Amino acid sequence: MCGISGLWSNFGNRDEHQISIKKMNNALHHRGPDGVGVWNDSEEMFFLAHRRLSILDLSHLGSQPMISNDGRYVISFNGEIYNHLELKKDLEKSHENIKWRGYSDTEVLLELIRINGLENTLPKCVGMFSLALWDRKEKLLKLARDRIGEKPLYYGFSGKGSNESFLFGSELSAFKGFKYFNNRINPSAISQLINYQSISAPNSIFENIFQLIPGSILTVNSPIKEELKNPYIWWCFKSEIEESLSNKIYSEDQAISILEKDLKQSIKGQSIADVPLGAFLSGGIDSSLITSLLQIQSKSNVKTFTIGFEEEQFNEAPFSKDIAQYLGTDHTEIYLTSKDVQNLIPKLNTIYSEPFADPSQIPTHLVCREARNSGLKIALNGDGGDELFGGYNRYLLGEKIWKSMDFIPFNIRKLIGEIGLNISSDALNKFSPFLRINQFGTKFHKLSKKLKYIRNEEEFYYSLISQWDDPSTIFIDDFKNAYIHSRPDSITCDLPEKVSSNLTSMMMYYDTLNYLPNDILTKVDRAAMASSLETRAPFLDHRVISTAWRISMDLKINPKFSSNNGKTILKKILLKYVPEKLTNRPKMGFGIPLDDWLRGPLKSWASDLLSKENIQYSGFLNYEPIYKLWEEHLSLRRNNGSKLWPIIMLQSWLEKNKINGF
Repeated sequence: MCGISGLWSNFGNRDEHQISIKKMNNALHHRGPDGVGVWNDSEEMFFLAHRRLSILDLSHLGSQPMISNDGRYVISFNGEIYNHLELKKDLEKSHENIKWRGYSDTEVLLELIRINGLENTLPKCVGMFSLALWDRKEKLLKLARDRIGEKPLYYGFSGKGSNESFLFGSELSAFKGFKYFNNRINPSAISQLINYQSISAPNSIFENIFQLIPGSILTVNSPIKEELKNPYIWWCFKSEIEESLSNKIYSEDQAISILEKDLKQSIKGQSIADVPLGAFLSGGIDSSLITSLLQIQSKSNVKTFTIGFEEEQFNEAPFSKDIAQYLGTDHTEIYLTSKDVQNLIPKLNTIYSEPFADPSQIPTHLVCREARNSGLKIALNGDGGDELFGGYNRYLLGEKIWKSMDFIPFNIRKLIGEIGLNISSDALNKFSPFLRINQFGTKFHKLSKKLKYIRNEEEFYYSLISQWDDPSTIFIDDFKNAYIHSRPDSITCDLPEKVSSNLTSMMMYYDTLNYLPNDILTKVDRAAMASSLETRAPFLDHRVISTAWRISMDLKINPKFSSNNGKTILKKILLKYVPEKLTNRPKMGFGIPLDDWLRGPLKSWASDLLSKENIQYSGFLNYEPIYKLWEEHLSLRRNNGSKLWPIIMLQSWLEKNKINGF
């Protein structure tokens, strides 16, 4: 796992750009503390840099940027190609004269590209990655990203007056190392942040700077904005799903057999490393299954880690401990205190180089930090299990709720929502243990608010993933139009026909395109890389994804199997390794007691950021509705933490970067 960066300019002089690329590269030190490399083309103002976190071939022979054997291609690569040994064998069969310098996956990838081209090579690769490939012969650059978006890659233009340079990098912090970086704030990105907690690709917080869409290749023929063409899609999620849906699995025994085999294969490939490897174990279905399958393949006790909370309703540590003891892992619990939170808060804007507001970013970073401090360099996790196998509450309840309300006229639905809001969420939360839905009252309130606005299935889905009915109300008048109906760009695509006819399938499809890469994977990548830790997600092997969509929905969500009825097929596999009594409980998610913390240890910090002076200075937000939210929250009339946190994270980021106004 590494950090990549680069620039291509048609103005300025080589010396000043040499200084810029070094600063850009140094900004990514946390992503690769084990090595540093910079390369430039003597015939072009093109500069390529790399920060290395050594995982395979720890010698200097795995250093980057790396030049192909024929000298034509130069690559800066971030990620892992899990099947590189198989690809290497295939290469050696067809090309006997290849002279290997080392045994890194990067070298195998580069030689494959040299022989077959990038577009023909990537579909053969099993892995997670982002990369920059410079063609010295044709004088063109290609940027590429993995299928699902596990590894980040930003690109765009910045410059001095009418003179612009093309920049790219693993994180936006690298761009600020460019001497002439001057990009303004992107209004639609702020809207997405406020409403969805994260910024969706291809947007970034800066205008003219973009995130490369997962599964795509961007070809850059010159550092001139007008000549840039749209990315080429080398892996299409829609096509993959359509193929899977045409070959459905309805047999439970067959589904278990195929899926378990795929997961074991994925975990085996992702266990290859020259450094210590372990797993995150939350005690939930996904991480428990990954840990179980990892442990049976390991010759020693797997190191596992979990985060605990003093607040019982958020604490999964006891469940994790029981499972770890049963499996025989070498387990570590890290209990999160208010002091830990206070110490971490000032670092969030460094960890996330653009505003990010999923509150679980806090425990995620702390568990990554402790795993790294304990000697690990790699940790496997259960990311993707919810989106692929029906784990979120919206999958379990959404279709039932929609069907029960769809025949009701909209005006009556609106009235029901208003009635629901008149019942205290704290009072409804008391029913959580009986309904086996964690924080039931909070979730019911969120739904009640949405009932006032929902008109069709698509609006129903967006209502479940958004924080606001109308986010434009909190922005100053000059910018309200920029925020209305600003939905994630990454899911403005046609649905496969067989997906569009089923609300649950539609939600799972959209979440895989948007919520998974732009929230979950962004959160984990930045939180882990801030501590120079590599994370791997076996569920996101594209072969597992294909199998998941082949499996019939009633094998994923089956109310007859258990009261907590999501991810049924995963539970059936897990029962082979862990007793049901250790796993059959309500889904908790990776939440934190944010509402209480904002009234307690974070109150002073949040109050300062939400003050009238700071809100008005930022130049984006309308103080009055924000003050009302904050006052309601502090007075215990409502729990507004989920709405306030994105605003607080934005304000904190703007203050850190000394930005105000557009």
